Amino acid sequence: MRDIGKLKEEAIRALRGAADAEALEGVRVKYLGRKGELTGLLRALKDLPVAERKRIGPAANVLRRELESLVDSKKAELGGNEGNRVHLDVTKPGEKLRRGHLHPLTRIDKDIRDIFRSMNFSVVEGPEVETAYYNFDALNIPPDHPARDMWDTLWLQSNQKNSKFEIRNSKFLNKSQQLLLRTHTSPVQVRYMETHEPPFQIVVPGRVFRYEATDASHEINFYQLEGLMVGEDVSLANFKFVVEEFFRKLFGKGLEFRFRPGYFPFVEPGLEVDIKLTRDQRQTTNDSRQSSVVSRQSDWLEVMGAGMVHRNVFDAVHYNPDAVHGFAFGMGIDRLAMIKYKVPDIRLFYNGDLRFIRQF
Repeated sequence: MRDIGKLKEEAIRALRGAADAEALEGVRVKYLGRKGELTGLLRALKDLPVAERKRIGPAANVLRRELESLVDSKKAELGGNEGNRVHLDVTKPGEKLRRGHLHPLTRIDKDIRDIFRSMNFSVVEGPEVETAYYNFDALNIPPDHPARDMWDTLWLQSNQKNSKFEIRNSKFLNKSQQLLLRTHTSPVQVRYMETHEPPFQIVVPGRVFRYEATDASHEINFYQLEGLMVGEDVSLANFKFVVEEFFRKLFGKGLEFRFRPGYFPFVEPGLEVDIKLTRDQRQTTNDSRQSSVVSRQSDWLEVMGAGMVHRNVFDAVHYNPDAVHGFAFGMGIDRLAMIKYKVPDIRLFYNGDLRFIRQF
């Protein structure tokens, strides 16, 4: 059996003399590898007398730890001297990491919220599954109104329970209790007024649903924004200022506005708001789909329906319609995004194509 002292001197000399990583690995394998000299010495201990094992064994283990430490130190030394020069090309461009970002509908939703907050509006939300009462009845939309037709509304089967039996079919429910996917964000008007006293001003962004065919300007699922301001002296003059200020902050200066009479069951009088885009804000392509957003025959675009809150709506929430007044408005967030980002087809927002999303 080799003398452990001589083995130590030889191994240390070899490690210190290693000129590169390859030579260092050869020395490591020679002495510390599975068939290395120190490893063989340790395996041979079982054949020695007990006294020899007690003398050589501890010294061999100490030597093993010492050599392993020297190997690590030498490896770090060689790496610092030549590793970077050999393995790292400092002239090579770095890899560009793809960062996540907001969906265009999320971006414009955030912009809209910030603009209205700057005008002291509160942002509130409500349920997407509604009852017919909040979606229609309380908003002065009687059961025979076209919007109540099953082809426009997505009705849901109810699982409501009473004390005697479980009702599984909406036809057994009171019509005001029937459940549906809300067709507009206006139900939140009623819910908010039931629990708050005027004066206040709120906006309600959220998703709505319509049972209709999809095309470049229509989707079964889309986003709306509802606005409501109620107080003693609220008038259409207040509405005009708020709306014009909002659109100028969203699209920039230079917009022209047009206010036309319009009919909506929950407002009286009702009106529609058009904006006239500047040349920079218009679509520039001749794609025929552009007509779904901005008519090629006219620069005017309808963007909002609005009006003074109907007396019947105030009656439903137990407000005195002779003491308070208010205006309400609604607009499509998707349509505003199509104008702002020059998107020709509303379906692009929902198809999940990353080639489209990454443009924003």
